[in-house]
Amino acid sequence: MKLKLNFAKIKESIVESITDWQWWASMAKIVFGCFLVAVAFVIFINPYGMVPGGIYGLALVLHEMFPAVQTGTFGYMFDVPLILTAILLFGGKLGGRTIFASFVTPGIMNLLDYLVYPSKEAIEALDPTQLLDGAVNLSGDLMLAAIIGGCFSGVGVGIVIRNNAATGGTDITGMLLHKFAKMKFANGVLLSDAIIVLCGLVVIGFGIGLPDGKEGAGILLSLYSGVCIFVNAKVLGYTIDGASRDKLLYIICDEHSANMRNYILKELNRGGTYIKAKGMYTENDKEMIFLVVSRKEVRNVQQKIKDFDPRAFVVVTDAYDTFGEGFKPFPKEDDMPTE
Repeated sequence: MKLKLNFAKIKESIVESITDWQWWASMAKIVFGCFLVAVAFVIFINPYGMVPGGIYGLALVLHEMFPAVQTGTFGYMFDVPLILTAILLFGGKLGGRTIFASFVTPGIMNLLDYLVYPSKEAIEALDPTQLLDGAVNLSGDLMLAAIIGGCFSGVGVGIVIRNNAATGGTDITGMLLHKFAKMKFANGVLLSDAIIVLCGLVVIGFGIGLPDGKEGAGILLSLYSGVCIFVNAKVLGYTIDGASRDKLLYIICDEHSANMRNYILKELNRGGTYIKAKGMYTENDKEMIFLVVSRKEVRNVQQKIKDFDPRAFVVVTDAYDTFGEGFKPFPKEDDMPTE
C-alpha cells in the first residue's frame, strides 16, 4: 500500500494556517479541550479507580498493573499505533487536528500528574489524599467525583469536536471496525468502550492481577464508571449541539394562513416552505407549512398559531442539524466526518 503525499499542497496549507488568526484560535480551543479532558482523568477519575471507557480508561487499568508507567504514557502507547494505522488506511480523512489532539492530551495528563502530586511514588499510587495536598480528596463522595469528571471530560471532548478534531482512541477503533467488520461506527465505539470497562471491573474492581492490598470496591466502581459515562455523554451532546437546539415545525392551518405567512416573514424574519398536502379524512387539499425556528421561538410561534387558527394541527420535533441562511454554515470538504 502506497501513501501518496502532496508536499506542495501540505506546504501551502501550513503557510495559510500560520497567517490565519482563526486557525490559531481554533487550535487554542483544541488545546483547552484537551486540557479539560486531562483534568477530568487526572483529578476526578484516575485517583478513584473509575474506568469510563476510552483509551485513557484502558491506560488507567494498565497503570494499576504497572504503576511505574504513567497513564498518559500508556495513552501514547495505544494512540500512536492507532493513529499511524488510521493514516495509512484513511489518509487525509483522519485530519491533522485529530493527530495533534491525540498527541497533546496524554502529554498534558503526564504534566498534570507531576503538578498535582508531590512525588513519583504518589503518582504511581494515584493516592487522592496526596492530590493537591488533599484539597480535592473525594474518596468519601465518589458520586460527586464521577459527575464532575464526566462534566469536564464531556465539555473537553465537545470543544475538540466542535473545532473539527477528535481525541483519538476508541474513535479510531470504531473507524477500523466500521471498515473491516462492517460494523456501525457508533456500535464499534460502544463495543470498544464496553470491553475496556469490563477490563476495569476485572482488574481494578476485583483486584485480579494487582499486588496484594490493592483490592478495589468491586462492582461499585463499575457503577460509578457508568455514572461518569452517562454524564459525559449528556454533557458532550449538550456541548456539541449547544443549548438552543433548533426545532422543526409542521403546521396545517385551515384559516388565516396569510396571517401566518406575514408573521413568519416579517416578525420572525425567517422563511418557510409550503408543502402540498391532502386531508385523509376530508380529502380536502391543504397547504402545510414547513418551518425551522430556534428553541426559544417555539412558544411564541405556538401562541400565534393558536391566535390565527385554534383548530390548527402542529407537530414540533428536534432539528439536530440545520444548515443554510440564518443557521449553521455547510460543513467544509475537509471537516472531520461525524458518522
